[in-house]
Amino acid sequence: MRRTGVFRAWKNNMGLGHHSHSHGPGSGHRSHTKRGTQQAHQHHDPADHVHHGARPATTRAMLIALILTVAFALVEAFTGWWSGSLALLSDAGHMVSDALSLGLGTLAVWIGKRPPTQRHSYGLQRAEIIAAALNGLLLLGVIGIISVEAFERITHPSPVHPFPVMGVAVLGMILNTLNGWMLSRMEKGLNTRALLIHVLGDFLGSLAALIAGFIIWQTGWMPIDPILSLVVAGLMLNSTFQILSESVHVLMEGVPKTVSLHEVGEQLAHTPGVIAVHDLHIWTLTSGMMALSAHLEVEALTNWPELLTLLRARLIHQHGIEQITLQPELRRPA
Repeated sequence: MRRTGVFRAWKNNMGLGHHSHSHGPGSGHRSHTKRGTQQAHQHHDPADHVHHGARPATTRAMLIALILTVAFALVEAFTGWWSGSLALLSDAGHMVSDALSLGLGTLAVWIGKRPPTQRHSYGLQRAEIIAAALNGLLLLGVIGIISVEAFERITHPSPVHPFPVMGVAVLGMILNTLNGWMLSRMEKGLNTRALLIHVLGDFLGSLAALIAGFIIWQTGWMPIDPILSLVVAGLMLNSTFQILSESVHVLMEGVPKTVSLHEVGEQLAHTPGVIAVHDLHIWTLTSGMMALSAHLEVEALTNWPELLTLLRARLIHQHGIEQITLQPELRRPA
């Protein structure tokens, strides 16, 4: 039985450490005045941008899941060859694709832990988003292969030996329960969610294989195997498109779904001391890390440090935006 999966999407709550920019006059960044407008903005040194990336436990959990997946793929391949079960051989191939996904995800976590540099001032944590997109494409390929093979087997049923299939299916459910438990304890993000689709898909595939094996054992009706494969593939398709859509949205620097650009702009504009807001941008750097930049027309620059402290606190605590760049401007005379 080929394997796919479905999961209920949850909000990004990647447990990255607290971090924000500090802005204000007299900072280390160059400030200049033009037509009565003072631009004051401070950037930390790139070394100060280091976030608490994925904990060592995260990488360790992914490596354990990778080793277990590869080991089980070998068991499935041998059992499929020994029993003559095309279903188990197909599952072994799918497990290999899962191993590639876990390897890619582990590599992305390792790359994301590298500190920022002069060339990559935010670090390489967006590697997680790229890995999620690649995993989404790999999932689409797996779904396509499953669907083609399932339709072929509906029209040309092949014999399936139920007992080896059911035995390995039970082992697969146990393995994927363990893998899912380990991955669910990791820091949440698009990459983790893409990996969980693979794991949950394997679990559903094992469950479907168990059901199919039992039905074949009792009735000898072979088409149940490809029919259940198509059902699980269909369930997986929606989740895969969601992962791809969110990954592309982040890479295109779209406004995070958890934040309203209009609401944030209104809140900034209605803060005492602020006249107007323009050039407001909000985007996602990586899962759980949002950034904001905006130009604020203020009544006076004398109270800008206090106003900045207030605005930053609101953005951090009310919206979860930690990378903040605010530029104060005096209104130009009419």
